[in-house]
Amino acid sequence: MTTVHPTDHPPTDGPPPTDAPPADQAPPDGDVPPTEGQTPPDGPPPEVPAPSGRQPARPRPVFLLVGVVVAVALAIGLFTGIGTGGGGGKPVAGGQVPTFSLPRLGGGGTVGVAGDGGGNGTPAILVFFASWCEPCQAEIPMIAATHRQQVAAHSPLAKVAIIGVDGSDPTANAQAFVRRSGVTFPVGADRNYTVTQGKFYFTGLPAVVYVNGNGVIAALHEGPIESRAQLVAWQSRLLHGG
Repeated sequence: MTTVHPTDHPPTDGPPPTDAPPADQAPPDGDVPPTEGQTPPDGPPPEVPAPSGRQPARPRPVFLLVGVVVAVALAIGLFTGIGTGGGGGKPVAGGQVPTFSLPRLGGGGTVGVAGDGGGNGTPAILVFFASWCEPCQAEIPMIAATHRQQVAAHSPLAKVAIIGVDGSDPTANAQAFVRRSGVTFPVGADRNYTVTQGKFYFTGLPAVVYVNGNGVIAALHEGPIESRAQLVAWQSRLLHGG
């Protein structure tokens, strides 16, 4: 697994634009993000409704195509996409963070979280999002701008690793979204929700997991980071042992 750091380079080429497009602008390649109450383009929404202010996650293709096989595999413990990586069930605050490794969006290695948070005792904030997620279109540019400013100013807050997990996105759409959002932190491509649903049990986006430097989850939040002040408050808290 490649340990990630908050100063990692952006996953795609080209300088980020300064402004994100309006939330109602259609994403590239004609992939129109679903709005509240609409069915995501790839199929019906999950049975469990997403909390207010979030969008239902698109169903994983594996569930649509091999549901019976999955059910049998789960019964005998062979389906490795489900669980926390330690057999502990759904992650909770105070428990150890599930470790994972995903292909880096745009290539160039892998992105993930180690057993000690961001690696080498570094706290981490895991941000789950997608280009088709409407709330993410406001959240991700804010997080990206804050992170860039902290790195440029050599702020201690930049020591908190920010790790992105992009869910069920066509590669071109995901790359275009992170580029126009100004993302410079590492982003993993979770195309089949192996991590989003399989390890963290999130059924909608966005979502956030705050991880202490010892790998213990400080909090899980199903919804966006609402403001720069909220992000900075959590960074400060994690630096001091959350």
